[in-house]
Amino acid sequence: MQELAEFQSQYCSNLDIKRICAFDYELIDDKTYPLYHQSPRFLFIKKGKAKFKVDTELYEVGENCLLSILPWDLTEVIEVEEPLQYEIIKYNYEIVANMLHSIIVEEPDQTPILKKLEITPVVTLNEPVKKEVEALFSKIKEEVGIESLFQELDHKSYHEIFVCTLLAQLITIFCREIDAHRMIPKVLAEVGDQRALILRYIYMHLSDKMTLDKLSKQFYMSKSSISKYILEKTGISFNELLNEMRVTKTVNYLLYTDFTLEELASIVGYVDAAHISKVFASRMDDKIGHYRKTYGKALHVGKIEESKKEYQIIEYITRNFAEDITAQSVADKFQVSLIELNKMLLSQVQKNFYDFLNLVRINKASEYLIETNMDITDIAIGVGYNTVKAFRRNFVQLRHMKPSEFRNNVSIQE
Repeated sequence: MQELAEFQSQYCSNLDIKRICAFDYELIDDKTYPLYHQSPRFLFIKKGKAKFKVDTELYEVGENCLLSILPWDLTEVIEVEEPLQYEIIKYNYEIVANMLHSIIVEEPDQTPILKKLEITPVVTLNEPVKKEVEALFSKIKEEVGIESLFQELDHKSYHEIFVCTLLAQLITIFCREIDAHRMIPKVLAEVGDQRALILRYIYMHLSDKMTLDKLSKQFYMSKSSISKYILEKTGISFNELLNEMRVTKTVNYLLYTDFTLEELASIVGYVDAAHISKVFASRMDDKIGHYRKTYGKALHVGKIEESKKEYQIIEYITRNFAEDITAQSVADKFQVSLIELNKMLLSQVQKNFYDFLNLVRINKASEYLIETNMDITDIAIGVGYNTVKAFRRNFVQLRHMKPSEFRNNVSIQE
């Protein structure tokens, strides 16, 4: 009977599921069972020698080797000549991928940096590069602590930004080493046998509404053969595997984003919000809304919680400018002080509360003056001013002309 592969945890930390990165030391002194990794990691080999299988390929790894394992890679240590001692960094793929996508402008003919990690999982480092990698691993360890020692460090400000930049440097070094001297693997599988890549392909294309029919065309295999392979390797059916992967991605998005359930359904391949809720509750033994409420959005890159509130305040003002709102009423609604309110607005729109409120009101009034025949008094009241006098004073300050002059001299350009 074929040996089932194990599933490694979807979280990069067993201590705190909200962590985006974890550091630890590990030792392998004997061959291992096949293992599917749900979260990616880097392994920096300090001592030892072994034959390390990644998907269909076999590598001889030893001192100064750096390994990059991606989500749903299948690994197995076939033989241990000398016990492997290594440092390991596990990280959240979605967070790092989104960060890299946001800062990197890639040329059309250039291989995307994250795609490069698929070219080879192993590089051997020369002395100068080894020192760079050692320094990065050391900085990450100092920042996140050692997982197996149950260290709970007090995170400094901008903790997540710092960790992400260190990971970006590590990925950059790895990609440069791939370009410079890629390690040639020994291929174990038969020529053309790409079955071990099926699970990674599914994971990377979940939003494409993955089906057996699509996989059949992609891998030139019958649907029954793919179903059989998945069942033999994982012990679960194709649909159960899809749900496992989707829930894994859903958890990451629940922890690190504000996407609605409808938005999440589209991203991870569910039919709709009801579907995602049903599958999540079945897999996690918890309602999706309760889970999000319990853990909240974990990431605080650049004080993202405050930024979130800033945008909520701006949205509230732009939607309710015609109402009798004041700085104090808005501050009370969002549970911030008046100083904090003005600080948030100044950081986003370079205006304090009353200046921003007047800008929004006058912009709307300008639309009315150009596009309608409304009386100026009705416009003043309609955009939130109690008197026409206050409206005219604020209009002149921002437009440098009276409302009537604006109506007569300004038109919309097609």
